[in-house]
Amino acid sequence: MKTISILLAVLLAGMGLSMEAGLLGPLGEEIGHFSATLSIFLVGGLLLTLALIFTRPRLGQLFQQPRWLLTGGILGPVYVVVLTIATPFVGVGTTMIGILSGQVAASLVIDHFGLLGSERRTVDGYRLLALVLIIAALWLMQ
Repeated sequence: MKTISILLAVLLAGMGLSMEAGLLGPLGEEIGHFSATLSIFLVGGLLLTLALIFTRPRLGQLFQQPRWLLTGGILGPVYVVVLTIATPFVGVGTTMIGILSGQVAASLVIDHFGLLGSERRTVDGYRLLALVLIIAALWLMQ
C-alpha cells in the first residue's frame, strides 16, 4: 500500500508539473520569462514559509551540510526558465516528454554509478528500453 501511495503522489506531482508548464508559458510571454520564473518562486516561497510556521524547521542545520548539496537550488530556477521558454514553442506535451527524457537519462546514470549519495542500482536492459521508448515518444510527439 505504501508503494502505491508513493506512486500516486509522484503521478499527481507530474501532473502538477504539466499544469505549471501550461501556466508558465503564457505568463512568460506576457511578463517575460525571468519575471514569470520569479513569480513562481515568490508564491512557492510564501507557501513554504507558511508551512515552516506549522512544522519544526531545522534551518540551523542547513549551512552545516556540504556546500555541494546546496547547489541543487540552482537547478530549480533553470528548470522553470526552460519550461517558460520552451512551452510556447513546442507545447506542454513535447516540453514534458523532453524533460522526462533528460530526467530518466540522468537518473539512470546516477543510479548506475551511485552518484550524489544514492544507492547503486544497476541499469539493465529494461531500464534502457524504457529510456529508448521515452525518447521515441519525444520524436513521435514532435
